[in-house]
Formats: sequence, structure tokens, C-alpha cells
Amino acid sequence: MEEARKVHMGKRPVPSPEESTELAESAWAIVLFCVGCGAAAGVLLPLLARLLLKLPWAPLEGPAELLTSIPEPALTLGTVAVGALGGLLLGLAAAHESLSVRVRDTHLALTIRDSTREFTREEIAVLCRDGKQLVVLAPDGMELAREECGLPWPRLADALAGHGYRWAQEDPYRAEFRRWVPGTPGLPEGADALLRARAQARKSDDDAEDARELRRELLRLGVVVRDEGKRQYWRLVSGDVSG
Repeated sequence: MEEARKVHMGKRPVPSPEESTELAESAWAIVLFCVGCGAAAGVLLPLLARLLLKLPWAPLEGPAELLTSIPEPALTLGTVAVGALGGLLLGLAAAHESLSVRVRDTHLALTIRDSTREFTREEIAVLCRDGKQLVVLAPDGMELAREECGLPWPRLADALAGHGYRWAQEDPYRAEFRRWVPGTPGLPEGADALLRARAQARKSDDDAEDARELRRELLRLGVVVRDEGKRQYWRLVSGDVSG
């Protein structure tokens, strides 16, 4: 059975050629943090409502009066319970979206949203950081993966280097990205329409999966996309970063 070394936040990975190295955020830590934040917000909510009612004019005066009409300790206990429950749901969603990385000398695996993608050593030219995202690039410049990453970057870089992967502190193609606006020239046929649809999908969190699917469709056309806020930037697949 393959032996794996699993590394959580606060523990330093010690890569070895004979075994895999896995870096993953602790799901319990994520959930407990969100529950704690939600409970703290629940404690502060009644205090904020009372403060609003003392002002000469305040927004949400009606809801604040309704909230403070509930007697203590039921009010605080209720808001803490609701806040903790909201934090629990948020924490579970965040844990589901968290990225884990498993590294071996022969291949690399990324697991997120209950889905695992594996890449062989030969498929990967370089891995890099782009803001809060981990980017995996092929030798021809094709983007194999781009995922939000909450792992400690120095430890991730050490683990990858320990297994012989090339690491870059920033995307080597960053200077090639151009901002997209409707009707941008130079795009392959159909890419502009996909970017329009993706811009619309990114306006709603409910359409996050649609935005990811449209990114994959653009990659099939040879167009790599990166986001900055609500803005989309694009580049064509070209070049060689395998050296």
C-alpha cells in the first residue's frame, strides 16, 4: 500500500522520493473557525441593534426594534445559535471548496469539490502562484489547472521542489494577458461569445460552476483566462516554459 505523508496547517512537509506528500487544510479547523466567527457575530448582533436604536436616525430601525423586543437571555442565545449554524454551513461549504495537493515523483493530484485531477510529471512544465490561486502549466503554455489555494505557499513550494517539480513565484505568462472587453480583436472564433457568457455567470455565486465550465470551453479554443475582481483577462496558448 502506498505510504502517504499528510500535512496540515502548521506542520512542515518533509518530501521523500519514496513516498507521496499530501498537503491539505484541516476541515475541522475551517469549520470550527467559521462556527466561532458566526457565534461571535451572534453575540454582537443584539448590541448593534440596541446601538442603532439610540441614534437619531438609523437604517433598519424596524428590524432592530423587533429584535430587541425579545427578552434576554433568549435574544442572545438565539442570535448566537443562528450565527453558529450559519457559520457551520459556511464552514462546510468552505471545507468542500478547499484544495488538497498530493505530490509524487511521477504524478501530481489536485482534489477539490470531491473531484480529483491527476497530471503526470511529463504533462507539467511548471507550477506557480497567481494571487491566491495555484496554476499548473503544460510545456506548450496550456493551463492544466487553476484553483483557489489556502495552503501555505512556502511549504507547497518546498514539497513540489522536493519531488523535482519546477516552481515559479508568479505566472511566467502574466505579461501576455490582455483585458477582455466585448468585441476584443485577436480572439479565436466563438471565444468572445464564451467570455460574454462567462462574465454574466460570474455575477452570481449560483453560476460558479457555469463559469468554470466556460473556462474549460475557452481552453479548448486555446484561450487562457484569469480574473481580477469582476474583470477577465485572456491570452492565447503559446510558448514553452519547460526549460
